[in-house]
Amino acid sequence: MSTRKKLIATAALALPLALLLAGCTGGGTDADSGAAAENEVVRIGVVGAGEPYWETYKEAAAEEGIEVELVDFSEYSQPNPALSAAELDLNQFQHIIYLATYNVQSGDDLQPIGATAIYPLGLYSTQYDAVEDIPEGSTIAIPNDESNGARALLVLQSAGLIELEDGGSPFSTPAEVIEDESKVRVEAVAADFTASSLPDFAGAIVNNDFVTKSGLTEDELLAQDDPSDPSAFPYINIFAAKAEDADNPTYLKLVEIYQNTQAVQDGVLEASGGTAVLVKTPVDELLTSLTDVEDDIRANS
Repeated sequence: MSTRKKLIATAALALPLALLLAGCTGGGTDADSGAAAENEVVRIGVVGAGEPYWETYKEAAAEEGIEVELVDFSEYSQPNPALSAAELDLNQFQHIIYLATYNVQSGDDLQPIGATAIYPLGLYSTQYDAVEDIPEGSTIAIPNDESNGARALLVLQSAGLIELEDGGSPFSTPAEVIEDESKVRVEAVAADFTASSLPDFAGAIVNNDFVTKSGLTEDELLAQDDPSDPSAFPYINIFAAKAEDADNPTYLKLVEIYQNTQAVQDGVLEASGGTAVLVKTPVDELLTSLTDVEDDIRANS
């Protein structure tokens, strides 16, 4: 294990343990992207556009002369390719580790241009009231994308349900679950199906984007990690742009509107059930974290 991986693994374990689509049209070329900014119309890809705070955000942007068009996606796998293809101007749905994984696997260089929040990742169950009630040998569903899947495994390990080889890390996979030392098995499913799959599993790790829309409540939450812990830094959610648009003043203004409009911030917090940690992390720190995680992924692939 590399020194950096050990450091990140240690940080991940420091968490008091118990993120990211239909096809879109428009854009097309870099020239088109520039035209969008010039006309003050910006297409932003999100997951969960139905949350009320997005309408508040659009209204706040309009007051600054910027028309925001939200493009709603249901799967985490599509907003980044859409952004790369200039079908979007920005997206806002993922954390740093997810973006780093995408960049390394695709050879792309999408960049964070602003921070939004860190959201906890929780274990939910509609069959059991506590972690200790989950029967031995039962199965827990986890998201099937690499970054959220690894984070889910760390949540389950902290809850005492599984043991991971070498203590686990942000790059752990289900293959690293030590079966003889684990109480449950894990099964990876699409992130947007984890909540709806709960009747078929003893529990599921559900991303924040899908908790509210699935009707899950705090009563079904059995365990989660701590988004306020410093080791959760790579899980900061961000606005992402193409590298050539990272300094676009209109896009940066949209980040400021999101971060500084109290009604928007209140709406984000309400949508998360009060669990989100709202952040305004400097972009240079986000970029440093992105580079470090990308290096770790390459070193351990």
